[in-house]
Amino acid sequence: MFSDGLSLIRKSGCDVVRHGTIHAIIKTIAMASSDFVRLAPCLRYYSNLARDHQSNFLSVLPGSSLKNKQFSTHGVRYVEVDRESDGQRIDNFLLRELKGVPRTRIYRLLRKGEVRVNGGRAKPSQRVVAGDKIRIPPVRQGEPPNLAPAPGRLEQLRQQVIFENGDFLVINKSSGMAVHGGSGISLGVIEILRQDEKWAGLELAHRLDRSTSGCLVLAKKKSSLRWIHELLREGKVEKHYLALVRGQWQLGSKWIDAPLHTGTRRAGERHVTVDAKGKAARTRFVPQSFFHGATLMSVELATGRTHQIRVHAAHAEHPVAGDTRYGDVEFNQRMEKKRLKRLFLHAQALNFVSPSGEELLLSAPLPAELTRVMDRLKPKKG
Repeated sequence: MFSDGLSLIRKSGCDVVRHGTIHAIIKTIAMASSDFVRLAPCLRYYSNLARDHQSNFLSVLPGSSLKNKQFSTHGVRYVEVDRESDGQRIDNFLLRELKGVPRTRIYRLLRKGEVRVNGGRAKPSQRVVAGDKIRIPPVRQGEPPNLAPAPGRLEQLRQQVIFENGDFLVINKSSGMAVHGGSGISLGVIEILRQDEKWAGLELAHRLDRSTSGCLVLAKKKSSLRWIHELLREGKVEKHYLALVRGQWQLGSKWIDAPLHTGTRRAGERHVTVDAKGKAARTRFVPQSFFHGATLMSVELATGRTHQIRVHAAHAEHPVAGDTRYGDVEFNQRMEKKRLKRLFLHAQALNFVSPSGEELLLSAPLPAELTRVMDRLKPKKG
């Protein structure tokens, strides 16, 4: 039976699949055999074929406990990248193709090599090119989450818009708001803004940590997203931050070149470290104002690694105020007495050229809760 079925599959190819023959063969073998162990290789073989052609093999086995459960099972798909998606990161491409699949599941598929680009394994940071053939494996999932409307938070974000044109939307993100959902957060900035019909197609152009406030750029079109991603890769987007750090900065204007590694976990959380195995990272620190026990810094990013400013500041022995992950406990406690209740890191300004050739100079004022902290600090004289 195994050899006959195998010959039939190999001989008939896709025409057989279209007429349901694979599914029928599996069912016949499963129902007729009392020697499941001997036929296990046969069943596994047909199972893989059925899976790749959107058949649910488990549902045809006698007595299957999964038979009546409600799953959404997607078979293997081969998707050709269109021109609008050219240059997009593979993880973001998959998030659009697999609606409702958690981001963590997407990354697991990539790590295991289940996603293929033109036959080769794909890395999360890889960018797709128009014409690429993407193999998307079967993903079993429940119903996508029903995101409850958030009219109050949507209105709050509308009030935070500092720039909008046909290509981009820029907001002054508040501290404590995640840019996207995940890890126990159902709604982030992007999900809330998409609840407005005119912004339904928004995509994040870059990211800010949840605890960081300031300029956040969102793209309205795929072509705009590709444009700004190209600028970011080429270092043509100027990004300036304000940070309050521990102690008196004595290094003047200082570029810190220290590679960052993101593979470390502490207490279940990602912990970025300075490590020669990491990716190149470059940050410029320039002192702006001196206070007793603290310095206000202007910070410029030449690269955009996870937690880059916070880790580089700590590496220079001047951790950012309010940083509970990389900071100094005693310094944070002193800042709490000045009523600092968050990370003192603010994305102050962005500068880049739009697709139309217009130079965009965008800035977000320091939030009132941070200016009040500075008012309570004693300036350092001399």
